[in-house]
Amino acid sequence: MDAAQVYLNQLISKIAEGDFLALARSLTLVENSIAPASDLLKALSINRDVPVVGVTGPPGAGKSTLVNAITEELCRLNKRIAILAVDPSSPFNYGSLLGDRIRMSKHFNQPNVYIRSVATRGSLGGISAKTIEMVDVLRSSNFDLIIIETVGVGQSEIEIAGLADKTVLVLVPEAGDEIQHIKSGLMEVAQAFVVNKADRDGADVFANNLQKMVREQHQQIPVFKTVADKNVGIATLCEWILNEEKADGSKIEYFLADQAFRLIQSKRMKDVDRAQIHALIKEELAHKRFNMYQFVERLV
Repeated sequence: MDAAQVYLNQLISKIAEGDFLALARSLTLVENSIAPASDLLKALSINRDVPVVGVTGPPGAGKSTLVNAITEELCRLNKRIAILAVDPSSPFNYGSLLGDRIRMSKHFNQPNVYIRSVATRGSLGGISAKTIEMVDVLRSSNFDLIIIETVGVGQSEIEIAGLADKTVLVLVPEAGDEIQHIKSGLMEVAQAFVVNKADRDGADVFANNLQKMVREQHQQIPVFKTVADKNVGIATLCEWILNEEKADGSKIEYFLADQAFRLIQSKRMKDVDRAQIHALIKEELAHKRFNMYQFVERLV
């Protein structure tokens, strides 16, 4: 057995034990496609029974504060939690801006909490192909729950439904005027609604309208009211999150097919170099000639 295989075996063993250093190293390899990332992914023993909960919603809804409160409650219950905070990509180097990890700093020293930021890397839906791979690394460890907090970018966030076992849509009372937009998009993929900042005016009316809308569509979607920064309503929400209810077989097959499609799409695009495209555009602009469609046609 060569040194590379020994290193890989040690890494996989430490991941299974929940070694945070090994997890950090492995996630960096996977996120940046550094060898032996491909061999690592193929050798993982992925536990698909580890639940993945997606937390999504518009900017300002208090997603990070809610994830903080959920994490605190689950730590009290002695659960091991991994958090992937999907941050916007920097427009200059395509890395994560790390905003969510800064807001979750109170949990950095928790021995049962692992926090990692991942950049969207241009994915409109808040989920990149690398997020799928990173979740599988975490599912190969000894966590009780994985939480993914996505970028709040609107209805395109329905992509989270293809990765999470349960999707939580976080809203605030002021979203009442946008309820028809919610109905037409994100409402179709949420397994639970959370009306956060429920101590604000109009919260009860908004929650009641959501419940009415759910009934009209003959769905069984719970509506929770929380005040995350005051830890109100969090225990009830966590009880639902930890419920052992499983997705039916057809839904799991759909999830996996969707993930496979995105991973195949990503691999077929891997030879497309953003830095090279940027350099070519810069060169053409210097000569004051640039037609986007001619440019793309040449590259394709």
